[in-house]
Amino acid sequence: MEKLLQIDPVLLQRYQTLQEIAGVGPIVATTLLGLLPELGTLNRRQIANLAGLAPHPCESGKTVGYRRTKGGRVDVKRILFMAAMTARRTDSPLKAFYENLIKRGKKKMVALTALMRKIVIIANAKLKSLQT
Repeated sequence: MEKLLQIDPVLLQRYQTLQEIAGVGPIVATTLLGLLPELGTLNRRQIANLAGLAPHPCESGKTVGYRRTKGGRVDVKRILFMAAMTARRTDSPLKAFYENLIKRGKKKMVALTALMRKIVIIANAKLKSLQT
């Protein structure tokens, strides 16, 4: 991947842009570029669904259940989980977002999943703005 970054200036710019996000380091950035090449071309709902972080309701008739995430690319979910764990420890707006969810009574895993979704949506928006 390092050789590709040296050869392609566009890929290098995308790599550096991803690293501006709290919790995203060199490993997360390279993994996202490799496993999620659609990043920056889709809208926020599509990219969250592709990453497996879109909430799907479990409802039938009058029964209203919890929303769950399902599907998506498993390797992307794993790397975003590690990015979310790091982002919640940094001094950034993402940490405030996570702590706000916890204060509102959300479970820690639900808050981490929401943080994962937020990271991938921010990454998508940053890379989309590079293209325009």
